[in-house]
Amino acid sequence: MKKAERVFGLHAVTSVLQRNPARVLRLLALESRDDVRMQEVLALADKANVPVRRVSRRELDELVSGVSHQGVVAETGGAPGLGEKQLPNLIDGLKRPAFLLILDGVQDPHNLGACLRSAEAVGVDAVIIPRDRSAPLNSTVRKVACGAAETVPVVRVTNLARTLRALKDAGVWIYGAAAEAESALYETDLSGALALVLGGEGKGLRRLTRELCDGLVAIPMAGSLSSLNVSVATGVCLFEARRQRDNFFKLTLEESPK
Repeated sequence: MKKAERVFGLHAVTSVLQRNPARVLRLLALESRDDVRMQEVLALADKANVPVRRVSRRELDELVSGVSHQGVVAETGGAPGLGEKQLPNLIDGLKRPAFLLILDGVQDPHNLGACLRSAEAVGVDAVIIPRDRSAPLNSTVRKVACGAAETVPVVRVTNLARTLRALKDAGVWIYGAAAEAESALYETDLSGALALVLGGEGKGLRRLTRELCDGLVAIPMAGSLSSLNVSVATGVCLFEARRQRDNFFKLTLEESPK
């Protein structure tokens, strides 16, 4: 039997209860906490017929040691992932050009969670990560993502290079972020069907991933540092793409015949 996953923190637990309550097996709530936010969580659990057990702080601390659980932990079944073979159908079903994020080896769960949060904020259609050389979608990722892990489709692929080739065949332009790239992010057209690729901590994009990109872009840096943390760089790239895409769609609508 597969071990239950744990989602902790008020925002993350609220999100899973609102968006996918069938996943929640039971809720563990701090017996001494009974404020408005906790009552809201308990009401959601009651509405979804989720069993609730009030427990001591010590018991919660032992369940999710070393993190801030804010007095609530949800034990859940595994998140329904999007299969690798379903990716083409997802792209074909979109009403606008695809907007994808690919993370090539992000292994820190805090970074992965922050990337998912940014992806959800800008409306990314899916996040693609390799099965190997990537942080698992564990409770830390879900806590940092503040609910984004429950709403953004995450596709774990066996062979990232094969997936990149398939995306290119489907008409998706692939741009990788690299500090040494000659093209600046803000001068690159990101308004069409797009996949942005960010590399892992320290090493950045792998060689084959670089070779399969249609282009590499750099974030202009005004200070003395040459690079950003991967989650920060992901946010910068995604929001620039969102800005360009919003402007493009707005202009398209204005120019279309009435």
